Amino acid sequence: MKIHCVWEHNQNDSLLFSSNVIGAFTRGASKEEALEKMPSEISSYFAWIEEPAPSLMDIEINQEKVSGLDIHDADSDVLFDTERLDLSVEQYTRLKGLVLRSAEDFLRLYNTFPDKHKTVLSSRKTFYGTVPCSASEMYFHTKNVNTYYWGEIGLEVSNEGTIAESRMRGFEALEQNGDFLSGRVYNGSYGEEWSIPKVLRRFLWHDRIHAKAMYKMGIKTFGLGAIPNVFRFTL
Repeated sequence: MKIHCVWEHNQNDSLLFSSNVIGAFTRGASKEEALEKMPSEISSYFAWIEEPAPSLMDIEINQEKVSGLDIHDADSDVLFDTERLDLSVEQYTRLKGLVLRSAEDFLRLYNTFPDKHKTVLSSRKTFYGTVPCSASEMYFHTKNVNTYYWGEIGLEVSNEGTIAESRMRGFEALEQNGDFLSGRVYNGSYGEEWSIPKVLRRFLWHDRIHAKAMYKMGIKTFGLGAIPNVFRFTL
């Protein structure tokens, strides 16, 4: 299988996103490190969606973005070339299903924590503030991008309810808007370009970042086997 990738980097720090396995990504101190991690990430992603992983992977970089952002903290503003294109009904339906499944699985992972405030991690500051350390902090940080992401394409959606409930309300608002297959580019906050395909990818990507962090924190805090590997991460 050919894995098309977008490479976003700041000097040596690299983020590598798959543009055809939407939501899959790796980070590294170099492009080579990020590339080396990609086959494992793709296999993990396919295990999560319960589909056979490709036995052969040909990883190809199709787009490059030089960024001034804190790539090492997963700060990103890239708009994929493919995210400027309209979605087919089939593409939208599949992405919607994955984005909702991701929210439901994130909530399921969070609910397995016996103590949602206990953590062995120490706080650290990044571009967006203090890094969430406990399951509770990680959950609410991830849930509460809902208003922000939908708002970047002109939709008013609250963060009320669970992560799954608030995300579903976003899809309802999007579909009532009547233009949910469009690749139209919006000028969002801080000069960042957004489109509907980008919003859907960002939800999957952001969930995956913090689900992995939550799972790793959970097994460090409560012991291996205490927290289920809901997203089937390879550590």
